[in-house]
Amino acid sequence: MFQDITIEEARKRMEKKQLTWVDVRSPSEYRNATIPGSVNIPLFNDEERAEVGTIYAQSGNRAAKERGLEIFSKKLPGFIEAFREIEGEKAVFCWRGGMRSKTAATVLDLMDIHAYRLQGGYRAYRKWVTGLLENMDFHPVTYVLGGYTGTGKTYMLRALASEGYPVLDLEGMANHRGSIFGDIGLSSHNQKTFDALLAERILQLKNAPYILMEAESKRIGKVVVPEFLMENKARGTKIMIELPVEERVRNILDDYRPWENKEACIRAFQSIKERIHTPVAKEIEKDLQTERYHEAVKWLLEYYYDPRYDHSLGIEETERVKTIRAGHTDEALGQLKEMLKTAGLPLH
Repeated sequence: MFQDITIEEARKRMEKKQLTWVDVRSPSEYRNATIPGSVNIPLFNDEERAEVGTIYAQSGNRAAKERGLEIFSKKLPGFIEAFREIEGEKAVFCWRGGMRSKTAATVLDLMDIHAYRLQGGYRAYRKWVTGLLENMDFHPVTYVLGGYTGTGKTYMLRALASEGYPVLDLEGMANHRGSIFGDIGLSSHNQKTFDALLAERILQLKNAPYILMEAESKRIGKVVVPEFLMENKARGTKIMIELPVEERVRNILDDYRPWENKEACIRAFQSIKERIHTPVAKEIEKDLQTERYHEAVKWLLEYYYDPRYDHSLGIEETERVKTIRAGHTDEALGQLKEMLKTAGLPLH
């Protein structure tokens, strides 16, 4: 017989050996929000789930169960095989630890495949995440990368993270670049997904001697950054990155690739058009329409992003602001590493 497992018990097992989360909900539920790192092996696809739900509403629980069993029975061989391909321990979950995860765990047990069932399902996980963030005591030494748009801050943070530095990549968790054009070419995350990724990452960094993060605003795309992180940012040492305008334009073009998302760029520009001096706004719009993206980006930096950044700068304590000036992004990254090394800051 399968066993129920709590979030806390599952996390302990994950620390000792491999445990894979398996979300047995429909694909759309999985895409909306899930436990980070989980795989989706659904009992029902979206259409089947809707059908069973309609039968439940119209004809009751027994009829819905019978139809659900009929649908699922046809999928059993593929369902079992998908689980056999997952090595190590497994824990299944649905929305609230109900019929779908119970059915999955029971069938797997009959086929001699052991799988735990998450007690309370995804809803319990979500409650755990929100409780963790609401009561978070996380105030490490913080270094905050700042600078004008296009100075490669996110690029540098991700390069550092790949080398083991203790980086908190908030834009990565939001899947958004943090600007009005920030979701172009991306599918930005909702608050549930952001919160889950943030909670998991903070637990990884809880013993880090310091953290590195970007000077983000309170809102990144669809998500809101918790207040304790905004406080960390305000108290932290700011590292300002300064690059030539041409290098910043190149970075923006490499990142956004507007030629692949022309219409999305034009739509995004419409939302800020009224905030830019009319003759300049007309030039930017014309450049976007005629695919003169280099010129459009330079106009946007000079007449929109740079002035807004200057306006947002507060009065900083001199000893908490360090500046890196470089000709290109990789040079700035090298200086940043040297700055951290000189400060005696180790890799995490």
